[in-house]
Amino acid sequence: MPNSATSQPWHRQVLTAFLGDSPLWYKRLILLFLLLNPLVLWGVDALFPAAASAANAPSVGMTITAWLLLLEFIFTLTMALRCYPLQPGGLLALEAVLLGLTTTTHIYQEVLQNFEVVLLLVFMVAGIYFMRDLLLFLFSRLLVSVPSHTHLSLLFCGVSAILSAFLDALTVMAVLIGVGTGFHRVHTQASAAVDEDSHPDAHHDLEQFSAALRGLLMHGAVGTALGGVCTLVGEPQNLLIATRMDWHFMDFFLQMAPVTMPVLMLGLLCCVLLERTARFGYGITIPERVRAQLCDYVVKEQATRTPRHTYGLVVQALGGLLLVVALALHIAPIGLIGLSLIVLLTAFNGVTSEHDLGAAFTEALPFTALLVVFFAVVAVISDQQLFSAVIAGALALDSASAQRIAFFLGSGILSIVSDNVFVATIYINEISAHLSAGTISRELAEQMAVAINLGTNLASMGTPNGQAAFLFLLTSSLAPLIRLSYGRMVWMALPYTVIAGAGGLAGLYFFL
Repeated sequence: MPNSATSQPWHRQVLTAFLGDSPLWYKRLILLFLLLNPLVLWGVDALFPAAASAANAPSVGMTITAWLLLLEFIFTLTMALRCYPLQPGGLLALEAVLLGLTTTTHIYQEVLQNFEVVLLLVFMVAGIYFMRDLLLFLFSRLLVSVPSHTHLSLLFCGVSAILSAFLDALTVMAVLIGVGTGFHRVHTQASAAVDEDSHPDAHHDLEQFSAALRGLLMHGAVGTALGGVCTLVGEPQNLLIATRMDWHFMDFFLQMAPVTMPVLMLGLLCCVLLERTARFGYGITIPERVRAQLCDYVVKEQATRTPRHTYGLVVQALGGLLLVVALALHIAPIGLIGLSLIVLLTAFNGVTSEHDLGAAFTEALPFTALLVVFFAVVAVISDQQLFSAVIAGALALDSASAQRIAFFLGSGILSIVSDNVFVATIYINEISAHLSAGTISRELAEQMAVAINLGTNLASMGTPNGQAAFLFLLTSSLAPLIRLSYGRMVWMALPYTVIAGAGGLAGLYFFL
């Protein structure tokens, strides 16, 4: 009897293999996108030939197709749990190059401009992998020693904010993912050893624990944004803005503090209110049986700990201390610090097998590849000048306060639909050019720089594509385990986005 797969028509075999196990409707929709884009480009340019031939400006067809491609790429991110965005997003990026919406040279320049972020993902996340035992040791004790879920949520948010202010948001997110994965592994291993007949609520406990863990991680993710906005090392665009304005660490902090400190307090208050009111997917506590399992794990782990294991924890603790000092002093690019951490931890803990080393990179490399695809979309936005009209409109306003608010809102909204580093780069380059030309004062330039930093850090919490740390969490292997989808992340971040955005807007109006 012939194999059913080989007896299918060739086009059916192609459709079956295309994007693997993704739903059939999703495969067809991606193919429709790929077919629609060139038809829109050529069709619109055929209808508006005069506009298509205008010098120094993209054609109408190019502009419409670029917006269409941007929306399609965002759609692939929203469907990350159905299909990892690298393949459909990568196909859209390849088509963009073939249609002339951008060039490989420009994409390469975007990657080079953000190469420090690429190094961070490749090496720092792998470095955190070799500290997973220490992280699980610390956070498991924190979890079992803090009975109040509200207090625990506040700790996750506050500690993430403090760490992000002195380290960087992606590194802290890597720590949170490692902790969450460790907690989930401990529970699943303990549940696997339990007879389901004697514990009929085991599945319900798993669902409730996943929801509680999801809430804790979202509090932590928001904390990375609330803390990352405060200092020049918190987010990549902060360093760029500080360089353009010639600000050092304390200069940057003091410029931002009149707005960022009240916003941080509002964010922590929002965390408490969300837990107390149990709205937007928060307020779900860890089941008592799961908490007991984690307590048992802590007791057993302590009872069975060998001197070799204790030595490993000490080495990881010393490595963590060196990491904090190196990042706080910014003695080298973050990725190189991560590589140094890998070398030290593996050397002194005796991890020399290539297979054991390779396991550390499995989490970060797919996201790194996706980020490069994202840079291709950013190159399309830049080449087709999609955001130019927004910036020009803000600069045309009369009063300084109106300009500050327009820059905050414009950079925030554009960061939600694209990338906050790219948006900050476009905005701060415009401000730097106007400052050099003498068309704006130094004081106004600094106020606008503050507005850009606040917009690209706070309002960008609205979607995962606005914040690299959020996107990292969404596309991690932990996200499907805790049922964290794009839509759910947007919903859970919404109250924080509104509160932080309103606080930033009020701070710009009243305190600058």
